[in-house]
Amino acid sequence: MREFFKLMGPYFKPYKGFVACTLLLNILAAIFNVFSFTLLLPILNILFKINQNHYELIPWEQCNLDNLKDVLVNNGYYYSQVICDAFTPSTALLLFGCMLAFLTLLKTSAYFGGSAMLMPIKTGIVRDIRAKIYKKILYLPLSFFTEERKGDILARVSTDVNEIDASITSSLDMVIKNPIFILIYVGTMFAVSWELTLFTLLVVPFLAGGIGRIGKKLKSKSLYAQSKWSDGLSQIEETLGGLRIIKAFVAEKKMEDRFIAVNNEFRRASMKVSIRQSSAHPVSEFLGTCMIVIVLWFGGYLIFSGNSPIDASIFIYFLVILYTTLQPIKDLSKAGYSIQKGMASMERINKIMFAENNIVEAEHPVEINGLNHQIEFKDVSFSYTDNKEILSNINLLIPKGKTIALVGQSGSGKSTLVDLIPRFHDIQKGEILIDGVNIKDMSILSLRSIIGNVNQEAILFNDTIFNNIAFGVSHATQAQVEEAARIANAHDFIMNMEDGYQTSVGDRGCRLSGGQRQRISIARAILKNPPILILDEATSALDTESERLVQDALEKLMRSRTTIAIAHRLSTIKNADEINVLHEGKIIERGTHEELIVQGGYYKKLHDMQQL
Repeated sequence: MREFFKLMGPYFKPYKGFVACTLLLNILAAIFNVFSFTLLLPILNILFKINQNHYELIPWEQCNLDNLKDVLVNNGYYYSQVICDAFTPSTALLLFGCMLAFLTLLKTSAYFGGSAMLMPIKTGIVRDIRAKIYKKILYLPLSFFTEERKGDILARVSTDVNEIDASITSSLDMVIKNPIFILIYVGTMFAVSWELTLFTLLVVPFLAGGIGRIGKKLKSKSLYAQSKWSDGLSQIEETLGGLRIIKAFVAEKKMEDRFIAVNNEFRRASMKVSIRQSSAHPVSEFLGTCMIVIVLWFGGYLIFSGNSPIDASIFIYFLVILYTTLQPIKDLSKAGYSIQKGMASMERINKIMFAENNIVEAEHPVEINGLNHQIEFKDVSFSYTDNKEILSNINLLIPKGKTIALVGQSGSGKSTLVDLIPRFHDIQKGEILIDGVNIKDMSILSLRSIIGNVNQEAILFNDTIFNNIAFGVSHATQAQVEEAARIANAHDFIMNMEDGYQTSVGDRGCRLSGGQRQRISIARAILKNPPILILDEATSALDTESERLVQDALEKLMRSRTTIAIAHRLSTIKNADEINVLHEGKIIERGTHEELIVQGGYYKKLHDMQQL
């Protein structure tokens, strides 16, 4: 439980008021329950004529801590005696029954109120966890997602959060309520007979050990089961993304067998967890009955010995309280098993929640709103791990308004280099300066707001064309969006669609062709109107007609902007102000297209291969 409150404590803070009300109402419910049980004593005495003693009222002003118990017992019997003397036995029994019903009403009302107060906590905690995970994912660096599988992240956001909802929040009622009930009931048992209570408490640890052994491995088994479901989700995600390849290579049976194997592993792991969890109730039921039998034997031994500190009616009352105490103990142990499953999911979620974000903003960041002079790379080196440098000693000057192209074979570091400018990754050596200011000293928000991206794969969201173009630009008007689309050569095909700008593009833009998606992506960059533009092979995956339209849109977009363009097709960057050739993480050549052809080096080799 300590680990539970340590991990879940921060999520309870916004709901302290609800927790306090829940505690108070459950205390009242427990007290009313004890008082309702107390009415059993006069009822038993009336029915079986057990206690024939005559009681006199002890003035309440004589009551103090030393004689509190004696005064309460004596005066309780006195008032019961008054009622029994004033009415016939059947009428007195009816009166005590009505009092019992009234106290039960108060108890159940308080119990319901306590449970109702928990509802905002239960639903709120799950909502808060989901919101915090999503926010954390948004702000984590890209390097985190290169090391984690999408399916595993999806499993943590969906399945693990649902497990927390099913296991932890559903157990809050038992975790908050039952300790209160147990404390008040045990306190009452001590007040009734400390000898019997002490004997009972001595027996409990031996019986509780059996329950504890059941839950010992539940958490580790739950972790294993959740990891297996992550494997399944990863395969589903891969299948949805690669259906075309699966069908082309007639690999449906192979993928089906893979998923069946993973699914069976998950079933076996889940079955072991469920069996272990299901065994908790019958074991606790059996051990609880054993405890009742042992206490019954000991209590009977005391009564039959002749000098018992309690009579038969008190002993029955003690047994009723003890039996009532067993239920919250069972519920608490059951909650313990559920929480162990939930804690396994919480640990998996915390791998995201506590993942380190190494893109740290300066304590007093510099705000920028444009590019006045230049971007400069000074002896920049970068590696994803400590094993191999992706970029080594890069020196590059990008003057304002110029177009700088990056070419080279796949894996030479082109995309990594441009990702360093908006701080998608942080460099290990050197510095990147914008107008003489290190980008690490700048506000990340303002830095990224002056940079526009058009990538090889146009990334669109399952929304309308209007919202995709206006993405990231708040309060964009219809006229502004249409103007951006016209410049990007997208307006005509948009207007030919049934709903125009309100047409949904589908998942990842699946309802549009590659050229259409790319032009909407360019329109989005035009609307943002950034002074710095990064083009990452924006035309490499298009047919000739689409490439012509997209290239024309890009030329309009690049006017009067500082552009860094990555290209495989050298024909698209012939007019660049400077071309930088990367090879194995280093710039090995630089110059204009004509200058590099004359040099006859690596660039000319690439150019000649594309002319074949």
